[in-house]
Amino acid sequence: MSAVDLKLSVVIPCFNEEEVIGHTYQRISAVFNAGWIRDYELIFINDGSRDKTLFHLQEMSLRDAKVKILSFSRNFGHQAAVAAGLKNCSGDIAIIIDADLQDPPELFPEMVQVYIKEQCNVVYGVRKSRQGETWFKKWTAKAFYRFLNYISEVNLYVDTGDFRLVDRKVIDCFNGLKEKNKYIRGLISWMGFQQVPFMYDRQAREYGETKYPLRKMLRFASIAMFYFSKKPLKLALFLGFVSILIGLVLGISAVIAYYSPNSQTTPGWASLIISVIFFGGVQLTTLGVLGEYIGNIFDEVKDRPEYIIDHKINF
Repeated sequence: MSAVDLKLSVVIPCFNEEEVIGHTYQRISAVFNAGWIRDYELIFINDGSRDKTLFHLQEMSLRDAKVKILSFSRNFGHQAAVAAGLKNCSGDIAIIIDADLQDPPELFPEMVQVYIKEQCNVVYGVRKSRQGETWFKKWTAKAFYRFLNYISEVNLYVDTGDFRLVDRKVIDCFNGLKEKNKYIRGLISWMGFQQVPFMYDRQAREYGETKYPLRKMLRFASIAMFYFSKKPLKLALFLGFVSILIGLVLGISAVIAYYSPNSQTTPGWASLIISVIFFGGVQLTTLGVLGEYIGNIFDEVKDRPEYIIDHKINF
């Protein structure tokens, strides 16, 4: 097969991946041994790892000039790491892949062929199956993506992650976005352009543990929800109207019960308790939703950098 006349950047965020990072490098490098593409670079982003991930990456960079490293001053998160990789890549196209190898790097040539054949801007991976994950994580992920798509004001592709190919046009547009807390798969969907799916089976994690515990998953979900939809605000307004109607019904029913024959109700007790519980719940829910949006605005107006790079290697 003749070499594709493109340069491919592979963006690989890493956080405490000392157990797998050597294997990751070997598998990804082996994909390019056949010389099917003109040029490539492997951009590893060390997201403040506290183990020996950076040490192993530095050893690789000494042996292979294709290995480039961005090392953060601390842990800024997976999405910030991907954003840094896209900001610093030089390829005509880029593929985003996690270091845990659940998304097979052996699929790179097929994704590039789809990109060329379809003349598209994005080839996004769609998971046909998710091996090595609990039923709880599979069910919550499936429910969340469908719920997010329902409340979002743009069409977000379901059963997808950040594993995707993007071309230079998309990379440049993405790098021009100003928000700090990025939901990358959502932003790329929001951009539009020509995007085509690529079906694949997600593999089980070979080494180590997931770097997305429940706490980080909830934070990630809140960014996705409150950065991509104003529907929670509309829902809070709707709950306000509903609470008024229910309050009126409760008030009328309390008056009827009080004046009905043989009434044994304690005057005012039921209506007071129900009203306090219901209206209190609505108010707290509304304040919580508003608080999330205000918190996001607060993060943005501070205008702090999304990440801080401690040092670069082989750039």
